[in-house]
Amino acid sequence: MKKFLSIAVLSTILLSSCKKDSTPEYDPNVKADLSVEFDNIAGTADLQLNTGNYTNAAGESFKVTKLKYYVSNFKLTNANGTVYTVPQNDSYFLIDESDPATHEAELSVPEGEYTSVSFVLGVDSLRNTMDVSQRTGVLDVSGAAADMYWSWNSGYIFFKMDGTSPSIPAMGGVFQYHVGGFGGYSSPQPNNLKTITLDLTARGTPKVKASKSTNIHLMVDILKALGGTTTMSFATIAMIHSAAPGTPVANNYTNMIRHDHTEN
Repeated sequence: MKKFLSIAVLSTILLSSCKKDSTPEYDPNVKADLSVEFDNIAGTADLQLNTGNYTNAAGESFKVTKLKYYVSNFKLTNANGTVYTVPQNDSYFLIDESDPATHEAELSVPEGEYTSVSFVLGVDSLRNTMDVSQRTGVLDVSGAAADMYWSWNSGYIFFKMDGTSPSIPAMGGVFQYHVGGFGGYSSPQPNNLKTITLDLTARGTPKVKASKSTNIHLMVDILKALGGTTTMSFATIAMIHSAAPGTPVANNYTNMIRHDHTEN
């Protein structure tokens, strides 16, 4: 009888040990690396600059020659309900399709299991109006942000997509969709800043530990920036270079990003 009891006790200990080992222990006081990857696509196809042929919601064929956009102000919600806000100085990233090195936003966050992520597509009003000397890195208007800033509007371009379409009768078929507008500085203007919140539980919850790397892989479908709330036609509007005309595109691209999977 004692022999059977010993086996039963040993089995219970082993099962308990296995359960404990399968559940990571997190230390909220320890920071760990977390990357958020932005994978640009057009529908079901990988986005290929200059060579890929795509069709928008208006039925117009087009090619993309440039795609760049800002993501900023990251926040992550822990499974325990707490929200971690990435320090603002470390929370601005310029995604450039032509440069794979920019496709991941590298964050440092407390260890933990995260159920959602939110971020702003664009550059907030605080940074837009801050002294130029304090805007460095990807916000440096004389460097990385040189072609992502409207000097005449004194504001960042949040989303830039350039390309060509045979549907455009003039200008060599070129289109330029440059979307910005943070609400205005000296006078009111449209606010095209968009906060995007994504659930992370359905496609693989990130389990962030200092001992390993974790990657949240997002898909960014540019076709959704051209259709959805408003169907954009290159034949009708080929050039967007100010806030108001860009509002329909901004309303569309609120839904262009989805969580595809997590690499733990």
